[in-house]
Amino acid sequence: MNSNASKNTKGIIAGAGRWLLALAIIGIAVGVYVLRPAAREDSRVTSSQPTPTTEAATAADASTADATVALPRLLDLGADKCVPCKMMAPILDQLRADYAGRMRVDFVDVWKTPDAGTPYNLKLIPTQIFFAPDGTELYRHEGFINREDILAKWNELGYAL
Repeated sequence: MNSNASKNTKGIIAGAGRWLLALAIIGIAVGVYVLRPAAREDSRVTSSQPTPTTEAATAADASTADATVALPRLLDLGADKCVPCKMMAPILDQLRADYAGRMRVDFVDVWKTPDAGTPYNLKLIPTQIFFAPDGTELYRHEGFINREDILAKWNELGYAL
């Protein structure tokens, strides 16, 4: 009877050990997955290919585009590989076309240009920042946001576009 109890205890420990090993492997895999896109994207920064999801300004252009005309600005900080960011791309493209001359719409891929996101203290992507024409941050949204909510927020902030 003692030998059965001893075997059961070893079996439980072995079972728990297997779970811990499985969790450790999953944790390592997730860590590699999270860090790997950044390394892969850093190697592409030197490439001169445009991002396929939008024709938005690059990190350098985002700060200088339309500098002569003071317009309210929507800045989307994301990546062309994240799913919610991909969902935002056609919305941003359409807003850029529909509100040209009334609002700036910029996109910065923070995986391709990580330093571009640093001044904004990002917690997650996509993050949309609504700026007044003078550059003052008016509102910040994290995650996906649809066109209607973007326009409603501008209206709420006092900008009838």
